[in-house]
Amino acid sequence: MTNQLEALEYWAAGLLKQLEPESRNRLAQNLGRALRKSQQQRISTQRNRDGSKYAPRKRRNLRDLQGRVRRKVHMFRRLRTVRFLKTQSNGNTLSIGFTGRNARIAKVHQYGLNGRAERGAPDVKYEQREVLGFKKADLDLIRNGLQGHLFEP
Repeated sequence: MTNQLEALEYWAAGLLKQLEPESRNRLAQNLGRALRKSQQQRISTQRNRDGSKYAPRKRRNLRDLQGRVRRKVHMFRRLRTVRFLKTQSNGNTLSIGFTGRNARIAKVHQYGLNGRAERGAPDVKYEQREVLGFKKADLDLIRNGLQGHLFEP
Protein backbone atom coordinates (compact mmCIF):
# COMPACT_ATOMS: atom_id res chain seq x y z
CA MET A 1 0.00 0.00 0.00
CA THR A 2 2.80 2.45 0.83
CA ASN A 3 4.47 1.67 -2.50
CA GLN A 4 1.28 2.67 -4.31
CA LEU A 5 1.04 5.86 -2.27
CA GLU A 6 4.67 6.73 -3.01
CA ALA A 7 4.12 6.06 -6.72
CA LEU A 8 1.08 8.33 -6.67
CA GLU A 9 3.08 11.02 -4.87
CA TYR A 10 5.89 10.77 -7.43
CA TRP A 11 3.40 10.96 -10.32
CA ALA A 12 1.58 14.00 -8.90
CA ALA A 13 4.55 16.00 -7.55
CA GLY A 14 5.56 17.59 -10.83
CA LEU A 15 2.01 18.43 -11.79
CA LEU A 16 1.19 19.96 -8.41
CA LYS A 17 4.25 22.23 -8.49
CA GLN A 18 2.85 23.88 -11.60
CA LEU A 19 -0.43 24.83 -9.90
CA GLU A 20 -0.99 28.17 -8.24
CA PRO A 21 -1.29 28.12 -4.41
CA GLU A 22 -5.01 28.97 -4.49
CA SER A 23 -5.69 26.09 -6.84
CA ARG A 24 -3.65 23.69 -4.67
CA ASN A 25 -5.59 24.78 -1.58
CA ARG A 26 -8.91 24.15 -3.32
CA LEU A 27 -7.70 20.74 -4.53
CA ALA A 28 -6.53 19.77 -1.02
CA GLN A 29 -9.87 20.82 0.51
CA ASN A 30 -11.86 18.85 -2.07
CA LEU A 31 -9.70 15.75 -1.64
CA GLY A 32 -9.92 16.09 2.15
CA ARG A 33 -13.71 16.16 2.07
CA ALA A 34 -13.85 13.16 -0.26
CA LEU A 35 -11.40 11.12 1.84
CA ARG A 36 -13.20 12.01 5.07
CA LYS A 37 -16.48 10.86 3.54
CA SER A 38 -14.83 7.61 2.47
CA GLN A 39 -13.45 7.03 5.98
CA GLN A 40 -16.85 7.83 7.53
CA GLN A 41 -18.56 5.30 5.30
CA ARG A 42 -16.01 2.62 6.16
CA ILE A 43 -16.34 3.31 9.89
CA SER A 44 -20.14 3.22 9.66
CA THR A 45 -20.02 -0.22 8.02
CA GLN A 46 -17.73 -1.39 10.86
CA ARG A 47 -14.97 -2.60 8.52
CA ASN A 48 -11.18 -2.57 8.78
CA ARG A 49 -9.08 -1.29 5.91
CA ASP A 50 -8.71 -4.79 4.43
CA GLY A 51 -12.49 -5.35 4.45
CA SER A 52 -12.70 -7.57 7.53
CA LYS A 53 -15.25 -6.78 10.25
CA TYR A 54 -14.25 -4.98 13.43
CA ALA A 55 -13.62 -7.20 16.42
CA PRO A 56 -16.93 -7.37 18.32
CA ARG A 57 -17.48 -5.55 21.57
CA LYS A 58 -17.40 -7.44 24.82
CA ARG A 59 -20.77 -8.73 25.92
CA ARG A 60 -22.35 -6.69 28.70
CA ASN A 61 -25.16 -7.70 30.98
CA LEU A 62 -28.11 -5.64 29.70
CA ARG A 63 -29.87 -5.92 33.07
CA ASP A 64 -27.21 -3.74 34.68
CA LEU A 65 -27.86 -0.85 32.31
CA GLN A 66 -30.22 1.89 33.39
CA GLY A 67 -32.63 3.63 31.05
CA ARG A 68 -33.33 2.72 27.46
CA VAL A 69 -31.57 -0.33 26.07
CA ARG A 70 -30.28 0.10 22.56
CA ARG A 71 -30.41 -3.12 20.63
CA LYS A 72 -28.23 -2.07 17.72
CA VAL A 73 -25.27 -0.02 18.90
CA HIS A 74 -22.55 0.87 16.44
CA MET A 75 -19.04 1.59 17.61
CA PHE A 76 -17.67 5.04 16.84
CA ARG A 77 -21.10 6.43 15.92
CA ARG A 78 -20.22 9.95 17.10
CA LEU A 79 -16.50 9.68 16.45
CA ARG A 80 -17.08 9.47 12.69
CA THR A 81 -19.04 12.74 12.53
CA VAL A 82 -17.58 15.90 10.99
CA ARG A 83 -17.40 17.40 14.46
CA PHE A 84 -14.77 14.87 15.55
CA LEU A 85 -13.18 13.62 12.30
CA LYS A 86 -11.26 16.72 11.23
CA THR A 87 -9.52 17.61 8.00
CA GLN A 88 -6.70 20.13 7.81
CA SER A 89 -5.17 21.23 4.55
CA ASN A 90 -3.03 23.84 2.94
CA GLY A 91 -1.33 23.92 -0.42
CA ASN A 92 1.33 21.41 0.62
CA THR A 93 -0.31 19.01 3.07
CA LEU A 94 -3.57 17.29 3.79
CA SER A 95 -4.38 15.48 7.03
CA ILE A 96 -7.44 13.69 8.31
CA GLY A 97 -7.68 12.68 11.94
CA PHE A 98 -8.90 13.26 15.45
CA THR A 99 -7.80 15.73 18.12
CA GLY A 100 -7.69 15.72 21.91
CA ARG A 101 -9.51 13.01 23.84
CA ASN A 102 -11.02 11.66 20.64
CA ALA A 103 -7.53 11.09 19.23
CA ARG A 104 -6.64 9.01 22.29
CA ILE A 105 -9.78 6.88 21.93
CA ALA A 106 -9.12 6.34 18.23
CA LYS A 107 -5.45 5.52 18.85
CA VAL A 108 -6.28 2.90 21.47
CA HIS A 109 -8.64 1.15 19.05
CA GLN A 110 -6.44 1.67 15.96
CA TYR A 111 -3.46 -0.14 17.47
CA GLY A 112 -5.18 -2.37 20.06
CA LEU A 113 -3.64 -0.73 23.12
CA ASN A 114 -4.59 -0.71 26.80
CA GLY A 115 -6.99 1.98 27.94
CA ARG A 116 -9.73 2.90 30.39
CA ALA A 117 -13.39 3.12 29.49
CA GLU A 118 -13.86 5.87 32.09
CA ARG A 119 -12.01 7.50 34.97
CA GLY A 120 -11.22 5.15 37.81
CA ALA A 121 -11.93 2.05 35.73
CA PRO A 122 -9.28 -0.64 35.39
CA ASP A 123 -7.08 -0.83 32.31
CA VAL A 124 -8.54 -3.01 29.57
CA LYS A 125 -6.82 -4.43 26.50
CA TYR A 126 -8.84 -3.30 23.47
CA GLU A 127 -9.05 -5.27 20.24
CA GLN A 128 -7.46 -3.72 17.17
CA ARG A 129 -9.96 -1.89 14.96
CA GLU A 130 -8.52 0.18 12.13
CA VAL A 131 -10.45 3.41 12.49
CA LEU A 132 -8.45 5.27 9.82
CA GLY A 133 -6.48 3.92 6.89
CA PHE A 134 -6.15 3.97 3.14
CA LYS A 135 -7.47 1.23 0.95
CA LYS A 136 -7.07 0.87 -2.81
CA ALA A 137 -10.35 2.69 -3.49
CA ASP A 138 -9.04 5.71 -1.55
CA LEU A 139 -5.90 5.84 -3.70
CA ASP A 140 -8.09 5.68 -6.80
CA LEU A 141 -10.21 8.49 -5.35
CA ILE A 142 -7.09 10.64 -4.90
CA ARG A 143 -5.84 9.84 -8.41
CA ASN A 144 -9.22 10.60 -9.99
CA GLY A 145 -9.56 13.81 -7.97
CA LEU A 146 -6.14 14.98 -9.13
CA GLN A 147 -6.90 14.15 -12.75
CA GLY A 148 -10.27 15.84 -12.57
CA HIS A 149 -8.77 18.98 -11.08
CA LEU A 150 -5.74 19.17 -13.34
CA PHE A 151 -7.47 18.41 -16.61
CA GLU A 152 -10.80 20.17 -16.10
CA PRO A 153 -11.82 22.49 -18.95
